[in-house]
Amino acid sequence: MPSLKDIRIRINSVKTTRQVTSAMKMVSAAKFKKAQDDISYIRPYVDRLANIIRKLSEALEEGFQLEWAEVREPRKILIIPISSNRGLCGAFNTNVIKEVEKLCKVDFKLQNALGDVDIQPIGKQAHKILKSRGYNVVKDYNELYTDFSYEKAIDVAHEIMEAFRARHYDKVVLVYNEYKNAAVQIIRSSQFLPMELPECGKAASCNKDFIIEPDVPTFITKVIPDALKTMFYRVILESLASEHGARMTSMHKATDNATDMLGELQLQYNKARQGAITTEILEIVGGAEALKK
Repeated sequence: MPSLKDIRIRINSVKTTRQVTSAMKMVSAAKFKKAQDDISYIRPYVDRLANIIRKLSEALEEGFQLEWAEVREPRKILIIPISSNRGLCGAFNTNVIKEVEKLCKVDFKLQNALGDVDIQPIGKQAHKILKSRGYNVVKDYNELYTDFSYEKAIDVAHEIMEAFRARHYDKVVLVYNEYKNAAVQIIRSSQFLPMELPECGKAASCNKDFIIEPDVPTFITKVIPDALKTMFYRVILESLASEHGARMTSMHKATDNATDMLGELQLQYNKARQGAITTEILEIVGGAEALKK
């Protein structure tokens, strides 16, 4: 049985840990609230924008070619896993790693075997783990989280889009956690490029609700690059909200576990102390009886 000193040391250690996890939970809660607000603002805008583009693209004449929607033979693949720079957020980063490995081993097995799957992570956790496991990590965007802003996000999106346009890659896939609530994140693997659009010529009159100047092809050509950048920004916000929610939940559970452990240790300490006192009393009584004899 541990000594009283050992139990006291453990109690102090658990108390310190509980203070740290409680502070991290409060910090994550504040960040989570802001990220949650950002998501609630941008989701309706991006969904509406995507719906407009989808409807207008159906009205385009057959044969119209859009460079951002050009479907090619998927010879060279780029995967962008979006993780966090720090840990202590439950399965948030682990799920991203698992999905990337599934893509490499199942969906893009042939390309991966030929060394034609490049990975450019956003977040130190994915970068560190995937590189240690031998995947082809060619670049990272870990600095994106430093003073994160819309401008920094669209700069990264622009760089990725230019690599696709220059035919360095035939397909770009984003792997990220989609925010549902503080306790639940849904892992997503979505095709960023080429942009998936409906077939042209299906509904020639579907643009009747819109007045387009000068014409639909010009509008689509101009607006899609900006729409792609905004969609990329939305994905980063989804990941950030999921990260803060996962860390807040994880730290909340850690704080509760520390509280439970403190209760058990305190009970153990009281039992050990009571046992020590009983032993001392018995020794005193025994000594007194021996003196009488």
